[in-house]
Amino acid sequence: MKIGSPADKPLPAAALGTPAAPAEAAKQGAVHAAGAAAVDASATVALSSTASTLLSTGGASEFDADKVARISAQIADGSFKVNPDAIADKLIANAQELLSKVRG
Repeated sequence: MKIGSPADKPLPAAALGTPAAPAEAAKQGAVHAAGAAAVDASATVALSSTASTLLSTGGASEFDADKVARISAQIADGSFKVNPDAIADKLIANAQELLSKVRG
């Protein structure tokens, strides 16, 4: 492991609104008498346009359980063949689609 890798750095405090946040905030004394947690201005989150695009198209994908079962069986019996050309074509098509959504 490299020195200074993310595993060597301390984890950030729990974000407000998460289940662990109230207990963590109480430990740190950040809870007001009324029970509302103090909000630091640096505790905001902004999503990039790419992340927003990915989230907005989350329901568009389809899951084919039969196909997964067929491929799993082929892998188990050693008959599954990888088609690198098809993989490359689909990766390029997905990248082009994502870039077109982000740009326009």
